[in-house]
Amino acid sequence: MTAYHSWMNNKQLLRLGLPKGSLQEATLEKMAKAGYNIQVSSRSYIPYVDDEEMEIRLIRAQEISRYVEHGYLDCGITGLDWIRENDSDVQEVGEFQFSKLTRQPARWVLAVPENSPIQSVKDLAGKRIATEVVNLTRRYLARNGVVAEIEFSWGATEIKAHELVDAVVELTETGSSLRANNLRIVDTLLASTPRLIANHTAWKNKWKRQKIETLAMLLQGALAAEAKVGLKMNVKKKNLPKLLQKLPALRNPTVSRLSQPGWVAVETIIDEHIVREIIPQLKAFGAEGIIEYPLNKVVF
Repeated sequence: MTAYHSWMNNKQLLRLGLPKGSLQEATLEKMAKAGYNIQVSSRSYIPYVDDEEMEIRLIRAQEISRYVEHGYLDCGITGLDWIRENDSDVQEVGEFQFSKLTRQPARWVLAVPENSPIQSVKDLAGKRIATEVVNLTRRYLARNGVVAEIEFSWGATEIKAHELVDAVVELTETGSSLRANNLRIVDTLLASTPRLIANHTAWKNKWKRQKIETLAMLLQGALAAEAKVGLKMNVKKKNLPKLLQKLPALRNPTVSRLSQPGWVAVETIIDEHIVREIIPQLKAFGAEGIIEYPLNKVVF
C-alpha cells in the first residue's frame, strides 16, 4: 500500500447533513458564502464539496436531527422545530438567521378559517387539528390544558381547514399563503431558525469539534456580512474629528495617511440599510472618493 493510500484510509472525515427541499437552495447559498463549494448532481446521492475532509448528505430537514443523534451524521443543519419535534438529544452549536424567503424566523402557527368561531387555543377542546408537527402540537395543547384530536397531515394542510378539520398548525414565514387560503392566525406555537447541531460523540472528538466550530464561525461570518458593507473615503485631516463622530462603525474605523499632505483615508464597516442616508452627510463633512463595496464574511 502506498503512503498516499494509507493516508486516505486513515484520514478523518466529517459527515455533514444539509436539508433537502425548501431550505436546500438557501443553505447551499450560505455554505458557498462561507467558503464551501457544494455541487449537487441528480446522478449522485453524495454531493461534491471542495473539502476532502468533509462528506455531505442531503436529507429532509425533518430527519436530520435523528440521524445526527444516532451517529449516522456527525453534524447537520436543520430547524429548531424539527429538533423539538423529534425530541433529539444533540449538541447545538450555532443558530443562523435565514429561511427560505427572508432572514426572519419561520413560525409554526395555529390557524383557522376566517369565519371560524375559534378565537383562542381554549376553543380547540374536542376539535380536530391537522399538522405535520404532531408532537409540538400535542405539547402545546397539554401546556394549555386542552384535549383535542391531532392528525398527521401529509401535505396541503391549509386546504383541509375548510372541510376536513377545525384548525391547522402550519409553517409560515410571511403569512401570505395562509391569507391566500382565507385562514386566520390564532396563535404562534414556535419560532424556528436553522441550527447547526452535532452528535455528542463527534463533539467530544477534538478534530471533529474543531472542524464543526470552524464551519459555525464561517457561516456566522457569512451571514453577518450580508447585512453590512465596507465603506472607504478620503477626507481632509482637519475634518476628520467631525466625520468620525458621524460615522457608525463595527469597530473603530481604520484611518491611514495619504500621499497628499493634509489628507487621510478612512475605511469602516457599516449596516447596509443606512448607507443611502449617511453618504450625503459624509459628503457634507468633506468626504471625497467614497467607495461602497460588498463583504464576503465578517468574523467577530
